[in-house]
Amino acid sequence: MTEEAQDKAADLRRKLIRNIDQVPRERYLRPPRYDSLVGAVSEGTLARKLGCGVDTVAPGQQSCPYHFHHTQEEMFIILEGQGTLRVAGELLPVQAGDVIFIPCGPEYPHHLLNTSDAELKYLSISTQDRPEVCEYPDSGKIAVFSKGPAFIHRRENGLDYWDGEP
Repeated sequence: MTEEAQDKAADLRRKLIRNIDQVPRERYLRPPRYDSLVGAVSEGTLARKLGCGVDTVAPGQQSCPYHFHHTQEEMFIILEGQGTLRVAGELLPVQAGDVIFIPCGPEYPHHLLNTSDAELKYLSISTQDRPEVCEYPDSGKIAVFSKGPAFIHRRENGLDYWDGEP
């Protein structure tokens, strides 16, 4: 293989391929409920409409609050361990090998709980539609995600449409 062909192949690999075991991970810790290692698998790739993360949740913990999306669909692939999917007010057991599909909309609030005594590891795959509105039924928050930082608000603190207008 020529040096030019090797360079092209290496460039394509950097843009298109990630190994979930080599992705840098960040720990999110907020006792007593949240403890997870999260890695942005799709970050830096050419993916524009799909995002992927790898999450490892400590025993007895969870990675995020109960929420639903207005525009994004999600899929979770359980790689290791077992736990519980809280979805639409129900608790469903999940285990390694399960693939979970979550449509957008208020009918499907969800999150994964590690209800076991071993780590729970899964891939989070989602459409990357922006802007995105996400609601959190347990806390009454609403978050708007765009290209900048998220805007998080509570309904009871909302403004009238005409507030501040001449």
